[in-house]
Amino acid sequence: MRERFHLPARVYLCGHSLGPLAHEVTDAIIAELDTWRTLGVTGHFAGPRPWMRIQEGIREPLARLAGARPDEVVAMNALTVNLHLMLATFFRGHGKIVIDEPTFPSDRYAVTSHLVQRGLDPSEYLLTVSSLDELEQLLSKGGVELTLLAGVNWLTGEVLAIKHASDLCRRYGVVLGLDLAHAVGNVPLSLHEDGVDFAVWCSYKYLNAGPGAVAGCFVHQRHGNDLRLSRWAGWWGNDPATRFRMHLERDFVPVAGAEGWQLSNPPILALAPLRASLGMFDEVGMDSLRKQSIQLFEQLLSLLPSTVRLSSPRECQRRGNMVCLQISNPERAQARFAAAGIVCDVRPPDTIRASFCPLYNTPEDVEAFAKVLCEE
Repeated sequence: MRERFHLPARVYLCGHSLGPLAHEVTDAIIAELDTWRTLGVTGHFAGPRPWMRIQEGIREPLARLAGARPDEVVAMNALTVNLHLMLATFFRGHGKIVIDEPTFPSDRYAVTSHLVQRGLDPSEYLLTVSSLDELEQLLSKGGVELTLLAGVNWLTGEVLAIKHASDLCRRYGVVLGLDLAHAVGNVPLSLHEDGVDFAVWCSYKYLNAGPGAVAGCFVHQRHGNDLRLSRWAGWWGNDPATRFRMHLERDFVPVAGAEGWQLSNPPILALAPLRASLGMFDEVGMDSLRKQSIQLFEQLLSLLPSTVRLSSPRECQRRGNMVCLQISNPERAQARFAAAGIVCDVRPPDTIRASFCPLYNTPEDVEAFAKVLCEE
C-alpha cells in the first residue's frame, strides 16, 4: 500500500494527527467534479454514484471498521459537531457527566457547554476518572447520567477496554459515549456487540480522508430505531421518502438509524476522499493491519535506547499504532528528526508521539526513527 500514498517526508509518522494523501483520493474527487460538471443538479439522482444515495457507498465499509451494523453508522459533520448532536439526545440534565483524563480539550468544551446550557455547574457536575476502576467507584455512588471516554487516548496511546466500560455503564444505567478519533482505523472495534450507546470520530487521522474530513457517528440500533428520541432535527435526517416533498410535509419524521441525526446535505466533494480511503481498508482488512502494527511496535521496543522512557503501554493489546515516548529534550530531538526527513510531533513538556501506520509505514521507518533516538 505504501506506493499508493503521496508521503510528504522520507519517514512520515504523524498519522495520529493527519494521514497522508492516497492516489485514489485524487481520482475520487475528480470523478465527483466530473459528475457535477456534466450532470449538474441531476447528479443527485443519476450518474455512477447518485448523490442522494451517497451514504450507500460509505455505510458498509464504515460499519466494518466500527464493528457495527450498517444502519448504525453515518458519515457527517465534524467530530465535535457530532458530539454535540449526541449530547443533545443522550444528556437530559438529570445527572453528572464523567470524562477520562487526559481528555482531548474539545471534548471537555462540548460537555461543559451542555452542562452550562442545562443550568448545571461544571465544577460540580463534570467528573474525571483515570481508570475503569475509578469509573466503577463513581458509578456505584449514583447520580451519573453519561460517561464519555476515549477509545484510544490521544496522549498515551492506551486502548480502552470498551466491553468492560460498556458493561459497567449498563450495570448502573448510565449512557456510554466514545470518542474514537484515535481508534477508528487504528484498532479493531466491535461497537454493536460491545453495546456502546454512541460514538463519534474524525476521519483525517488514521482514515487518511484529508484535513477537516467528514467525520463519523455511531448510534446503537436500540436507540437508532427509537424514532421518539429527542434530537436536533435537519432536512437530511428526515425520511428520504418525503424529503423532497417540502411543500406537502411539515413535520420532521427521522429516518431510522444513525442517519436520522443528519442535519444538512452531505458534502459530496468532501465525502469522496473518505469513500476512497475506506476502500483501501476493505482491501487489506483490520486484522491484517493490526497484526502488522504489533510487529512494527515489537521491532521498535527491541531498538529503543535506555535513555528513552515509553509512556504508552507495552502490552500489544493495550495500545495501537501511536507510540508516546518521554525524553529530556524533545524539541532538540525533533530538530534531529526533521534533519533526517522524519515527521513526528512533540507535546510539551517531554513527550514525542509517533505513529507507525501499517498502510504506509515499514520496518525501515522504525529503524530510522530509533536511530535518531539513539543519538540522544
